[in-house]
Amino acid sequence: MWFAGQPRRRLLAIPADTRERSDPSEMPAAAEIVPEIVVVGSSNLDLVVEVDSIPVVGETVIGGDLRRISGGKGANQAVAAARLGRRVAMIGRVGDDDAGTFLRKSLNDNDVDTQGILETPNTPSGTAMIAVASDGDNAIVVSPGANARLTPGDITAHVDLLANVKVVLLQLEIPVEAVTAAAQAARSGDGIVILNPAPAPSQPLPDELMEVVDVLVPNQTELALLTRNTEPVTDTDQATELARQLPAQQIVVTLGAQGALVVTSDDSTLVPAPAVEAVDTTAAGDAFCGALADALADGADLVAATRWAVRVGAATTLRAGAQPSLPNRSELDQLLGS
Repeated sequence: MWFAGQPRRRLLAIPADTRERSDPSEMPAAAEIVPEIVVVGSSNLDLVVEVDSIPVVGETVIGGDLRRISGGKGANQAVAAARLGRRVAMIGRVGDDDAGTFLRKSLNDNDVDTQGILETPNTPSGTAMIAVASDGDNAIVVSPGANARLTPGDITAHVDLLANVKVVLLQLEIPVEAVTAAAQAARSGDGIVILNPAPAPSQPLPDELMEVVDVLVPNQTELALLTRNTEPVTDTDQATELARQLPAQQIVVTLGAQGALVVTSDDSTLVPAPAVEAVDTTAAGDAFCGALADALADGADLVAATRWAVRVGAATTLRAGAQPSLPNRSELDQLLGS
């Protein structure tokens, strides 16, 4: 397993794509389009209920009408990057049910290449049950369904794709063996590997995964769990100290309304987030990761990429729902008022 003090890896420099992505005449023909970002992860049907407050153990509360929304950390991050203008492909699994059809269509409607989405016989699609409080906070229970059936063998079929993109974006709502296989396949090329360790694992992540991750993106809770710290992470000095116990070369700790903290072996930089009145924070972290991948694919340094990501994450909290809240580039200034 990984441990503090392991050799740290350098983030590979990726030349910026200077082509104007918003002009369709500048784009290659459909058959020639090559993804810039590949997301390997989960697709879930989100069942969302708004409540006045999140119930505590043993409490029953009355909520609003049930909403069915496309979600899942992998799919959310794929859509987030695609709405920012990136060419995105996704690898994952859905069930052979109505939810699986709905989830695949939602990705297609958002211009995400779904050729790598496999249908799993006799298995339900992933489902997330989400309670959203009036202050924007949420509580989530996930049933992985078909997501839990993604295997390293499924990844092997896409090695060439993973080795030839600018960024590979990973999370932990699929089996860690599949995540590791995807990261290793990406490492055979020159792309950047981003791991969002969410949900935080109950066991240490394997060495063979951590040694090929370029950028690790935990939130405060995940950082504490990854470092086996029993106390809440309450300030940036503590977050910096804990982040440096991890073997990743570069770590971006998301801090919610505070923004994000970029930590390397010899420096740390707090990137504040725009002040907003949050409506729903469900997809803020996923929007952040998609935007980080977008900026790194353009050759931005990690601090500049984080500045972009906190803006996109903040804008996402201003609308309800996971994927419905994800902004495109033209909406950002309007949503943030600047």
